[in-house]
Amino acid sequence: ALRLWDDAKAFTGFLGEAALSFATLATGRARFRKIDLWLNIQECGPSAVPIVTLISLLVGLILAFVGAVQLALFGAQIYIADLVALGMLREMGALMTAIIMAGRTGAAFAAQLGTMNVNQEISALRVMGFAPLEFLVLPRMLALILVMPVLCLYANLLGIIGGGMITIGFFDVSVTQYLNRTQEAAHLTDLAVGLAKCTVFGVLIAIAGCMRGMQCGRSASAVGDAATSAVVTSIVLIVVSDSIITLICDRLGI
Repeated sequence: ALRLWDDAKAFTGFLGEAALSFATLATGRARFRKIDLWLNIQECGPSAVPIVTLISLLVGLILAFVGAVQLALFGAQIYIADLVALGMLREMGALMTAIIMAGRTGAAFAAQLGTMNVNQEISALRVMGFAPLEFLVLPRMLALILVMPVLCLYANLLGIIGGGMITIGFFDVSVTQYLNRTQEAAHLTDLAVGLAKCTVFGVLIAIAGCMRGMQCGRSASAVGDAATSAVVTSIVLIVVSDSIITLICDRLGI
């Protein structure tokens, strides 16, 4: 319980410092290299496309198949499109993208900053007058904030295509019927909810990864422990925040 309390305090403090860094960025006084931002966007975005493609397609297939088994009992196969569209847009697209990025990018951030901490590079930055949160954390956080909604859109599209492959191929639904039902079921509000979730997840993944990296000790196993802890922390934060956002949307009727 004490460890959990300490982690909560550390996360809240780090979140506050990150917010101050964003305020500094808004005033145009943040100091970080623009090339770092572009390199992080490249690492978080295009490099993640293959795994996002595979997972999203399979999630769409699974959603369609699991739903179809029950809906087919009532002759309601046409509503598989509704299930897949709403499931991907509101929940699974954002959630699966976030979990992929937590395991891939969150761990990478922790390992990078952990290695810098072991080599005392972060201490050297402080000595030279650079704020580590601005110079190291801010470009990583901005990269995930920019990339996550794009990957979420891509995951949604792939999931709907995967669901269509099952629905059209095995359950006597035409391409036109599937597309029409998808269009009728999905609304911009559903898409907006998914994108908002994904943006929040991106911030949490970046904060968890960078926080664990900067907390890294200087032993031989510290970097590996930091990467593992970053993934666990990210996934817990993703699930908790997803539950909270879902409840808020339900209360607001969104």
